[in-house]
Amino acid sequence: MKSKITAAFLILVFFTTAQQKITLNDIWVKYAFYPKSAAGFNVLSDGLNYVDVEEQNGQSTLCKYELKTQKKIGSIVNANDIVFKEKKIDISTYQFSPDEKKLLLYEDVEMVYRRSPKANYYVYDITSKTTVQISDKGKQLFPSFSPDGNKIAYVRDNNIYIKSLINNEEIAVTNDGELNKIKNGWGDWVYEEEFSKADYFDWSSDSRYLSYVKFDESNVKEYSMDIYKGKLYPEKYTFKYPKAGEDNSIVSVHIYDVQTKNTIKADVGSNTDIYIPRIQFTNNPLVLCVQRLNRLQNKWDILFVDAVSGKSTQVHSEESKTYIDITDDLTFVGNKGFIISSEADNYNHLYYYDITGKLITQITKGNWDVTEFKGFDEATNTLYYMSTENGSINRDIFSIKLTGKNKKQISNNPGFNNCDFTTGYKYYIISHSDANTPASYELRDINGKLIKVLEDNKELKEKLKQYKLSQRTFFKFKTTEGIELNGWMMKPQNFDSTKKYPVYMYAYNGPGSNEVNNAFDPFEYMWHNLLNQEGYMVVCVDGRGTLGRGREFKHCTYLQLGKYETIDQIEVAKYLGGLPYVDKNRIGFQGWSFGGFMACNLITKGADYFKMAIAVAPVTNWKFYDNIYTERFMRKPEDNKSGYEDNSPINHVKKIKGKFLLIHGSADDNVHLQNSMELSAELVKNNIPYDFMVYPNKNHGISGGLTRIHLFTKILNFVKENL
Repeated sequence: MKSKITAAFLILVFFTTAQQKITLNDIWVKYAFYPKSAAGFNVLSDGLNYVDVEEQNGQSTLCKYELKTQKKIGSIVNANDIVFKEKKIDISTYQFSPDEKKLLLYEDVEMVYRRSPKANYYVYDITSKTTVQISDKGKQLFPSFSPDGNKIAYVRDNNIYIKSLINNEEIAVTNDGELNKIKNGWGDWVYEEEFSKADYFDWSSDSRYLSYVKFDESNVKEYSMDIYKGKLYPEKYTFKYPKAGEDNSIVSVHIYDVQTKNTIKADVGSNTDIYIPRIQFTNNPLVLCVQRLNRLQNKWDILFVDAVSGKSTQVHSEESKTYIDITDDLTFVGNKGFIISSEADNYNHLYYYDITGKLITQITKGNWDVTEFKGFDEATNTLYYMSTENGSINRDIFSIKLTGKNKKQISNNPGFNNCDFTTGYKYYIISHSDANTPASYELRDINGKLIKVLEDNKELKEKLKQYKLSQRTFFKFKTTEGIELNGWMMKPQNFDSTKKYPVYMYAYNGPGSNEVNNAFDPFEYMWHNLLNQEGYMVVCVDGRGTLGRGREFKHCTYLQLGKYETIDQIEVAKYLGGLPYVDKNRIGFQGWSFGGFMACNLITKGADYFKMAIAVAPVTNWKFYDNIYTERFMRKPEDNKSGYEDNSPINHVKKIKGKFLLIHGSADDNVHLQNSMELSAELVKNNIPYDFMVYPNKNHGISGGLTRIHLFTKILNFVKENL
């Protein structure tokens, strides 16, 4: 009798566990489904050993381990030794100097924009066990050791400084920096956002020269936001933001000589209405490489600048009828040549040029895109890259010789693979996930032999088994124009093909993006499973303009952002409406940022097919957005009036029939609240009902504290009431 009760109890427990319900609290407060990574595993410059912070008896120690055997070699630094004026500095923030004799650490970090962490930085000398503060005159940005490890350059109050780590002397490289006027070595807002780079200075390999870009923002118009802090009057936050068609910062390139303390200006041409998206010294310390891009971003030049005279030579130029993307792929092959990526043959591939700019060979070829150049091993003339060779929903890692021969696939699991190589290319860390499986991280030698599983997320995988989860399944369909699109769908739990279900569509669909990926996305995956739990199908389709299917597919939206993307998402709704298990009268769409722009277009232009739309932080008129992004795809407003007007949802509000929820953060410095306020004005003007939620002091990500659970509770309730 006792054994029968125990068995029955176990069955009951199993059944109850298997039927656990996903809650918003689990996703956005407890972060119960967030996977672990291989954080803290940092390989040393010898490529044979690594360091990690070890916790023992409440003490933190930076320890050294051998990669091959995983055996501990010894301790490097005890956290208790890193003290400045009797104050301990957090060892977990460490970064080594090039010679690995010093540590750079920080505290009191403060984010300025998205990629500019400002903090109080310290340098700890491992040998002498002494700690010095970089500066006590204000927080610093982008501290960068010189290659010899004896100096460190940084930005403070819009000026560049160099501090000697030998005598602690601080030298001002520039002195004209001024808020909202002159920025030295620090990209302005639009450079940081759209060229994905904030620090604009670089050391020469001999530590003698420091190159930098000066941004003159004087003519750039300002944007202001109110910040609410419980005071009688809100604070004003004002910054430079060039909208489409408006003046940019005037940029110039300079080279500072540490020995003579003289600065020269590099010759980058007489046209000042240009972009300098990248600067980097070549392997020759006397030659600076400058990348120059015209205002329309369809002509890209590589210049070599003499560090002594400032004279420049153009070694490469590329033009496009549409636009050219800026990447970090430019890599120098000793002093012999350089590697770049290009869409010149309709797909993004790698090319090798000699040092004078003469093409030697196209390294990779095929009807697929190289999505990331991972590195070049000069000792073996081997390149490593990530590509869509096995389909645009997947990513795989390959190696290939500089000659374009002997290509090998390194990754061996279907899905999304990524890797980082150690110095010397003796080992690599590879990660893998698929649409329904959290990522694993492995350390392997260069021949592919497994050394150690760094993280397999076994605990999370076991936890997920306690829930009745829907799987993401991939599908393809052809539009009425004969265009094949990739998608995934997640069906409700206990799906019954004889019933008809409402559909929650989701997409981003911005140029060169992908949402239909065979990769694990914990927040989206669990949020969409929660919707499945509520009886909704969830569907995502990448329309035209997205990544991994060649230049023609990606660039076809040029001058018409929103036109073909909207047509494609309407085609998705039509396709779904024709499925026997879909209720075609209950299809909705939710998107964020560019996806929010899509949501606005679909509830207007797609009013006959969408019952509901939720737009989070949407662009509602491309005139309101920044000029680098917008002009890259649309040119200036005065040169493409119809492209701007025809595809801005703010001009189509009269077409709305369904339910519409608009959400924005009041402190969004990226897609300004202005977008939603102007759209709201049009909605009111035309007496169109809608719901509007503004999150005070929240930026484009609308997060922090309990913000996300509040946001998704709002979205969930709106979906349940209107779909």
